[in-house]
Amino acid sequence: MNKVELLSPVGDMERLDYAILYGADAVYLALNEFGMRAGAGNFTADELKLAVEKAHAKNVKVYVTCNILPTNSHMENIKEYLKIVSDAKVDALIIADMGVLAVAKKYAPEIDVHISTQAGIVNYMAAEEYYKMGAKRVVLARELSLDDIKVIRDKTNDNLELEAFVHGAMCVSFSGRCLLSSYLTGRDANRGECAQPCRWSYRLVEEKRPGQYYPIVEEDMGTYILNAKDLCMIEHIDKLIKAGIYSFKIEGRAKSFYYVAMVTNAYRQAIDLYYQNPETFKVPQWLIEEVDKVSHRQYSTGFYFGKPHEGQFYENGGYIRSCDVVATVEGFDSEYIYCVQRNKFSIGNEVEIISPLQKSEKIKVEKIFDEKNKSIESVPHAMMKFKIPNVNKNKFVKGSIIRKDCEKC
Repeated sequence: MNKVELLSPVGDMERLDYAILYGADAVYLALNEFGMRAGAGNFTADELKLAVEKAHAKNVKVYVTCNILPTNSHMENIKEYLKIVSDAKVDALIIADMGVLAVAKKYAPEIDVHISTQAGIVNYMAAEEYYKMGAKRVVLARELSLDDIKVIRDKTNDNLELEAFVHGAMCVSFSGRCLLSSYLTGRDANRGECAQPCRWSYRLVEEKRPGQYYPIVEEDMGTYILNAKDLCMIEHIDKLIKAGIYSFKIEGRAKSFYYVAMVTNAYRQAIDLYYQNPETFKVPQWLIEEVDKVSHRQYSTGFYFGKPHEGQFYENGGYIRSCDVVATVEGFDSEYIYCVQRNKFSIGNEVEIISPLQKSEKIKVEKIFDEKNKSIESVPHAMMKFKIPNVNKNKFVKGSIIRKDCEKC
């Protein structure tokens, strides 16, 4: 069988490196214009060229977002933007707007076009029409069930690829089209500047009682009436594949390198396990726990199994975080693991070391040495280099991550 594609989010060069290292088949990123995450790190033209070179050297594809809903003023710069993307030799453009699609097919015809989830594709006729207009792939609306997707797969050209989000933040708007942020803050969600007011706590005020605020309560569960849970489909890889989804998209271009690495690593291993034996596929518990160890809101399965009756979380708008990254690995030998500090930790701490495509290894830190080989009690300084004994004589590639349970911090 041809394997499905694992598509990871990239906000800067560091996150690109971790996405590649931890098993992404493709990455998606943006320049400083025309992307839906204006607050992410994003890439300059020179950085984009380097990113494509790095990715292609590892047989990883690069897709560039061009999926805002542009105004007339945006269209003045689109040709220059397309030239930058074309010169960098990216693999595809992610586009939501018909005008941008027309310009892209004219001025960058060598680049594949993927139609963004912002286009709101919910039926096979729309998907097929985009294919006829030159799209290689459609990113399906998040509001579709697995049964809906099966119909689209059955009734569209076999050469049209279907992509869908399988993990990450959700929002209450239809396929990301939302005016709430623009209305309340002047920051336009459809042009990459969402202030996420759906995550805020809301109260009512009665016009004859100014200054008296009343909580908006739904069944006594709280006031965060718009706060969607995060999506997580790692336990249902087999169902996603059987529905005909080709590209599994992870949300999170504004998330940390740790998030990118861990979620990519978990889905990579789950996908590979499926192809080893599809008939008996079951995700092991430790892989399910891996996606719990990144910062996230409560998980749900979104619309994949029908309307998400428990898709909102009303108690607060915050994140669940069970682990902290304390260091990254620079190298190893039979005696030591050489590291760079990311958060303070000390002798006596229990930590986990996560290497690409492997189960994490737990160790207790008995000794720490600084760069001068001096024994130290803790690692207190940001980006400080140090080493710890390689007690199990294991191999840890550069980019392995060391984390600690927050409860033991």
